[in-house]
Amino acid sequence: MSPTTLPTARREQGLQGRHVALIFFTFFGAIFLMNGAMIYSAISTYSGIVSNEPYRKGLHYNDRIAADARQARLGWTDTVAVTRDGHVVVTLAGRDGKPIDGARLDVQLGRPTTNRHDIKLEFSETAAGRYEAQAGALDEGNWTIAVEVRTADDGTEPTYRTRRRLWLKP
Repeated sequence: MSPTTLPTARREQGLQGRHVALIFFTFFGAIFLMNGAMIYSAISTYSGIVSNEPYRKGLHYNDRIAADARQARLGWTDTVAVTRDGHVVVTLAGRDGKPIDGARLDVQLGRPTTNRHDIKLEFSETAAGRYEAQAGALDEGNWTIAVEVRTADDGTEPTYRTRRRLWLKP
């Protein structure tokens, strides 16, 4: 008699345990890899500093509140205009609408997200209450302009401050 051979059992093709384990570990491996990349990026690019010298600025916080109250009592108004060719015009008027002349302006023009493009501008008074400066050609997009007006040359706190966000169209 010849030995009989039993037919071999065929495995059913389809999703098996090893496939599920491979899918599981691949999915969570990708999640951990992306989380690690994001954590590295966040830690390596953000210094954590919100403002320069926060302690010193905090000590003078009440002084800034008092200066803002003084500025509100003055009732001054301003207009700020910036063109793409970099021509900057600031006009100042008092509560009664009369121009504020003879003031010294400290103006900084820059991007809101970085200080790499900051420009300190020198203004000259071209008419009563009208101050003009040239910054050079400016790229389109968001810009901020910070204006500090001093009416005395004694280096005291500014009489008037304003900060504006500007959009230069392409």
